[in-house]
Amino acid sequence: MVLVLTILVFLTVAVVVFTFAAAVASPTSVLGARLRSLEWQRAAPEKPAMKRRIEQVLDPISRAIPMSPSEASRTRVWLMQAGYREPHHMRAYVAIRVICAVVGLGIVLLLGVGLDSPWFLFGIPALGLILPRFALKRLIKARQHRIRLGLADALDLTVICVEAGLSLDQALSRVGEDLSHAHPDLSEEFHLVNLEMRAGKPRPEALRNLAERTGVDDIKSLVGVLVQTDRFGTSVAQALRVHSDSLRTERRQRAEEQAAKTTIKMVPALVVFVLPSMFFVTLGPAVIQLIHTLIR
Repeated sequence: MVLVLTILVFLTVAVVVFTFAAAVASPTSVLGARLRSLEWQRAAPEKPAMKRRIEQVLDPISRAIPMSPSEASRTRVWLMQAGYREPHHMRAYVAIRVICAVVGLGIVLLLGVGLDSPWFLFGIPALGLILPRFALKRLIKARQHRIRLGLADALDLTVICVEAGLSLDQALSRVGEDLSHAHPDLSEEFHLVNLEMRAGKPRPEALRNLAERTGVDDIKSLVGVLVQTDRFGTSVAQALRVHSDSLRTERRQRAEEQAAKTTIKMVPALVVFVLPSMFFVTLGPAVIQLIHTLIR
């Protein structure tokens, strides 16, 4: 009798627990929805993240350098070409320049080097202002190189999608999704183009914004081809195929040009490192023998 009661109690508790868990986990359950809403309400008041705190610190520092509207616009274009489009990226970049200049001035003052020379006193902080811009230029070139490498594959996929019956907008959206892992930078740009066109911008304007955001010459020529195709109503697939062939020819010519430049680039290394060693090996014994002869 005791064993039977124990089994019944166990089965009752198991059924109650299973029923409650199923009610909470079910997406259509009122109880589950209520519990999830209460959980979200408790999770809402979170502490600011470290990234947010850093932005709050860099915001007043970024106002130390006054910038003209033209310079601010040019800097914003550079940041977009490097892949930084948020408003706080501009403030962070200016703040980093200020911090580098202050750190350079602090190093000069702490070490006491060049206090009598204005070149060191003003040159090191100026170098701190220039270094972030140099790093930004390097990031722009690296991103443009990645976009340039993935453009040929994107054109081939776009031709396939257009020939399959998709419109140009749908083809760009599909190509952006397919290239999200292989070429994420180009995929992101195509996604932004589709967002602008969905927001109501004309296709030529969205494509010109794409060329401005990337700063790649191949993208600019592609945009010109697509704008002319849209204006005159010619075949998009044929225009993209011709442009893809010309793009591959340009890439081959560019690679041949880089290969031809290697011989010229090797001359300084040969003059600095190889020729002195050859002189020491060939003329060294003769010079030593001559010295011994003169000493005797």
